[in-house]
This record gives sequence, structure tokens and C-alpha cells, in this order.
Amino acid sequence: MPYLLALDEGTTSARAIVFDADGRMRGAAQMEIRQSFPQRGWVEHDPEEIWSAQAGVAVAALAQASIAARDVAAVGITNQRETTLLWDRETGRAIHPAIVWQDRRTAAGCDQLRADGHEPMIQQRTGLLLDAYFSATKLAWLLDHVPGARARAEAGQLAFGTVDSWLVWKLTGGRLHLTDASNASRTLLFNLHTGQWDAELLRLFRVPESVLPEIRPSSEIYGEITEPAELKGIAIGGIAGDQQAALFGQLCLTPGLTKNTYGTGCFMLQNAGEKPAASRHRLLTTVAWKIGRRTEFALEGSVFVGGAVVQWLRDGLRLIRSSAEIEALAATVPDNGGIYFVPAFAGLGAPHWDAYARGALLGLTRETTAAHLARAALESIAFQVADLQDAMRSDTGIPLPELRVDGGAAANDLLLQFQADILGVPVVRPEVTESTALGAAYLAGLAAGVWKGTEAIATHWRVQRRFDPQMPRDQAQALRENWTRAVTRAGHWENEGKA
Repeated sequence: MPYLLALDEGTTSARAIVFDADGRMRGAAQMEIRQSFPQRGWVEHDPEEIWSAQAGVAVAALAQASIAARDVAAVGITNQRETTLLWDRETGRAIHPAIVWQDRRTAAGCDQLRADGHEPMIQQRTGLLLDAYFSATKLAWLLDHVPGARARAEAGQLAFGTVDSWLVWKLTGGRLHLTDASNASRTLLFNLHTGQWDAELLRLFRVPESVLPEIRPSSEIYGEITEPAELKGIAIGGIAGDQQAALFGQLCLTPGLTKNTYGTGCFMLQNAGEKPAASRHRLLTTVAWKIGRRTEFALEGSVFVGGAVVQWLRDGLRLIRSSAEIEALAATVPDNGGIYFVPAFAGLGAPHWDAYARGALLGLTRETTAAHLARAALESIAFQVADLQDAMRSDTGIPLPELRVDGGAAANDLLLQFQADILGVPVVRPEVTESTALGAAYLAGLAAGVWKGTEAIATHWRVQRRFDPQMPRDQAQALRENWTRAVTRAGHWENEGKA
């Protein structure tokens, strides 16, 4: 039986999972990635730690599955998107810590570009909004603030990439500098309509073309791994940004099918077919994947702080000892006790796009307990997802038949039941909730010939549990209205440079 190895480099951890040809997990390993916050609103990772952690868990996953490199048909890579790296082509060493997608240091620069009237052109060409979330302003910041970086870049000495490009470079000893269309579409430098880097956008963001990776399809054999030695000779056959990979892993292969990933953030994607359609409600149009010459698109809403709010309760407040404890604590109270928690630690994403919103906890009384706070934190995730779905339905006019879910927090039954109650539609959890890694494995397997087409993997969809709405709609609506009031109070809290 052929096996597929998925490398899933996320925001808080690096994972590797071995899948068999039936889409079942056979081995896995995971290692946390340290988060660095050098200034308020800044978020960074150590690029070498990303590489060493991902290489280490890949080897460990093969060992757990009791297989060797020769048993693996191909490797699929999926990654935290927008996170920006710049490295020396000669040494292969990053010249600065990776600037993580959550980082807000370039928000003021985005404000200036918006004031100068550039956002309509940017949105029309890229399908994205002008926001510090994306890679272009991060890359420009590196070129401007790392001594000598711009001159070295213009001389062809530096390479830019999102995390997928960094991993491919390291896995192949610097022989390959490439990305796939799904990751390229998250940079603000990619033209959705031509499928190429856009010369006018490069000029606007002052990015020399020489630093850019080659754009390739999401499923093809790119080359072979040369290091680490335990993986040598395995073909790299698939690349996709984590949310697009999850959409593929959830087998949302026809227009209208929708998934939500509960990770560090929350990401709702709906398959939009072969034509990119502009959103009227501040959602994003993005490449879902490119297979062969066929490109498919997705409509996306992004929540900056989803499961990360649980991590904050654990590490920041020490309210719980492990993330898994939050469900039991929240279940000790019947409701939120009137507490609404807006976790806008890094601003608010779609559909609000408020870089200056900040976290808010509203409705506190002397009766408030740790359990109420835990429940309000979980509910904040579901409320944000419901905001995304409202915008998506307004854009497409398509009612949501069900929401397919995955990611770490999808293991939380209380959260998923509340999500179904708030949305008023079933929430469906598959047997394999590691949909991001599974999608990367599917893309690699298609390239390696393990499956002849998507029809061959469509039978892999298996439901583990279905959560049907139980809450009366008027009660759900009242909760949504209170949530909206809380978001309004958290909005525009902090202006750049002012406390």
C-alpha cells in the first residue's frame, strides 16, 4: 500500500501525518512552535525552528507508522499563510525572524496606501483587501528595515517566500524556489485573472521581482527531498495554503460546499468554482487550488483569533492547565452569565477588518466566574464564524445546507453544538479532523498517481458526528444582537501610535 506524508506547518505547531491510500491516519507527530512578541502588535517566528521542528516531526511520523522513505509515494506541504520570510540564497539562512500573518506592524502603511486610493485596484486584481494581514507590506518592511536588504534583493542575493517556499528550499538543499497558486494568491502581489505576479503591484509595494518564487500548480511532482537523510528521495507532490488544503481535505469539490477550520484563527471557505467573483461584504476571493491547467477559487472569511483565545486562557491567564480543560469548565454553567468576550487581540478580521479593535470583556458582575469566562471565550469563536457566514450568504445568495468543520477546536462538542445553534444549520465533524494535512496528502497523491482523479477520493468522506440546532431561533438571535453590541464597543479602540 502506498503512503502519503503530509507536512503541516501551522502557526503554533509543526505536524507531520502519514496517511494510507484510504485516507486514514497511520502515524503522526507534533511539536510546538514558539511565538515571539518583540513589540506590541508584532508577532514573529524563528525560521530555523520552523525548519528543524518540521523536519523532526516528519521523521518521527514515519517511525510511528513503521515505514521508511521508500514506502512514501509523495509528500504534501501545507502551511500557515501570509507569514513572510526573506533569506540569503547563498547561505540559506533567513536574514530576519519570520513576520507572522497576525503581525500588525504595517497597519499604518496600509492606511496610507488606502488613503492614496490604491485599495480598489488592489482588490480588483488580487481579490484581497488592503491589510497588514497579507505578505506584501511585510516583505516591503523587511526590505526597508533590515540593513542592506533592499540592495541585496535587487542584486538577486535574497529569496522571499511564505512558509511553503521556505520548507521546499530547505528540503531540497536550495535547489527549488517555488510556491503554489494558492499561497501566491495570499501575498497581494498575485493577479487572480492572469495567474501571475503583477508588475504594477510589485512597483506599488516596491518589491523586486528577483526575490519572488516561481508559481506552480498545487498538485504536481516538483522534485525530490535531499534532506533530512531519513526523507531523502521522496517526491514533493503537493503544496497548498492551510485553509485551501482543508477545503480540499473536506472534499468541498463543488461550488457552494463550505468548511470552517478552528485553528489559531478561524477560516471559513466556500468553493466558488472556476471564476473569481468579487465580494461585496469584505470577504476575500482566493485561489483554492490549481490542478493541471484548471484553477478553482474560493470565497473566504478569516477570523484572526479563534482557538488562540483558549491558548490565551491557558498561558496568559492560567485559567486552565491544558486547552482540553476548557470544555469541562465551560460546561459547569448553563450559559455565559451575560458575559461577551471579543478576542480582538490583533484587531478584527472579516467582515469587520478593523486593525485597531482590541480585546474586550463586557457584562462582568460580582457573580461572574471563571466558568462564565471560559464559556464566553468558546462562544466568541462561534459568534465570529456566524458573522462570516452572514457575509458569505449575502454575497452568494446560497443558503448554507451544513457546515463541515475541522481543526483542533473542532474536538470541542460544546463549541460545535453552540455553533449549530447560532447558525441554525447542522455542523458536521468528519472522522479525520486533520483535514488540512489530509488535503495536502490528497494533492500529493494525485500528483504521484495514487489516485487517478478526485472521484477516487470522494468516497473517503466519513462523518464522525453531526450537531443539529437545538436552540430556539429567537434566543439565538438575541445572543447574536448582544454579540454585535460587544463588537461595536471593541472597535477602533487603538489608533496607530496612541494608547
